[in-house]
This record gives sequence, structure tokens and C-alpha cells, in this order.
Amino acid sequence: MAPRSRVNAGAGAGRSKAGRRQVVRPRSGAGVPLLPIVVGAILGVLVIVMIGAIIYYNRPTPPPPTVSGIPCDQLEHTQVHYHAALQIVYHGVTTNLKGNTGIQTDSGGNPTCYYWLHVHTQDPNVIHIESPASQTFTLGQFFDVWSAWSTANGGDQQRLDATHVSSITLGADDKMVIYIDLGDGKGATVYTGDPRAIPLKQHEVITIEITPPDVNPPPKFTFPSGL
Repeated sequence: MAPRSRVNAGAGAGRSKAGRRQVVRPRSGAGVPLLPIVVGAILGVLVIVMIGAIIYYNRPTPPPPTVSGIPCDQLEHTQVHYHAALQIVYHGVTTNLKGNTGIQTDSGGNPTCYYWLHVHTQDPNVIHIESPASQTFTLGQFFDVWSAWSTANGGDQQRLDATHVSSITLGADDKMVIYIDLGDGKGATVYTGDPRAIPLKQHEVITIEITPPDVNPPPKFTFPSGL
């Protein structure tokens, strides 16, 4: 009887070992591809940056400030349009007004707005007066526009007072002499009042001299054809 019991015991043990299956554990990270996740995260960040850049560079740009009652409008006006000339003569040499004075441009050089008093590069020393309604403008207002436009574009202040003309400071021996030619056949005459109060008129030629020497009569000015 004893041997049969050992056989049965051995057979039972064999069946117990055979009946147990080994549990296969997945390796850590198996089945989770990391590369697509990393690439997706990078692309997501790039999209956010691009959207931010688009919003930033396409944000509305505030218009330049109104200067001495003169705004900078998107288009040139035609309701009132006439021209005056300004010559600045420093120690006998004429200094031209800077081209595009009073015309704001973008990074590509395209005009974005025009002050009612401005200068086109192709018309040296000619002040274009272009406004939506008739009113009197003065030389002082033009200098205010010129100064605001100049400083906004990294230039110097442009002043007109007892000791300054544009960016020129009068020295101890300098004197300011002003001539006005109204184009009425009388020629240039000396003006002794406040230069800022000089009204701008059609085909008027204003000459501001810093002497010496006194260039008398002042240099002749001819308006470009069509103005």
C-alpha cells in the first residue's frame, strides 16, 4: 500500500506544477512611444509662438499725435491744397528741408499718414498745405509738426525762436533776418515780427537767414511746375 501512495502523491505534485502558468509582466514604458509625444509638444509650442507673433505684429498701431491742432490723416486732403516755400540760409548756404517731413511711413517706406503740413521729397523746400477745411496755418505750426515728426523718427528737435532755427543754434555773433516774398511783384521784404506767427499763403516764399553774411536780396525760389 505504501508505494502506491507515493506514486499518487508524485502524480499530484506534477499536475500542480504543470497547472501553474507563469505571469508575464510588461516592461516599464512598453507600448508608450515617446517620440510622437515630444514632437507634438514642440509643434504645440511653435504654434502658440506663431499665433502670438501674428497677433503682436498685426496689432493696430496708434496714430501719431495731433500737433498744434494738426492731425496725421491716412490720406492727403484735396479740399484745401496750396503751397508755400521755406528757405533756411545759414551763413550764406541754403539748408534744405528734410524730405518727407510730416509724412509718417512704415518700415518699407510706404506712407501711413500725412500731417496737413508736410514736405514731399520731390519738391525741395516746398510746404504742402492740405487740409479738409479752409483755415489759416502758420510757420510756427509747421515747425511744431516738423519737430514732432523728426523726434518720432529719431531726429533732432526743430525749433523756431529767438535763438534757434530748425536744429541750428544762433551764436553770439549771429543774427536772424527774415524775408517774405508774397509773389505779388513787390519782391522780398524784411519781416520784423514773430516768425512763428507768419501765415502760410499760396506761393509765398519765406526766407530765414542766420547772418553774417546778410544775403540781400535772398536766394530766388521757383516753384516746381504744376504747384
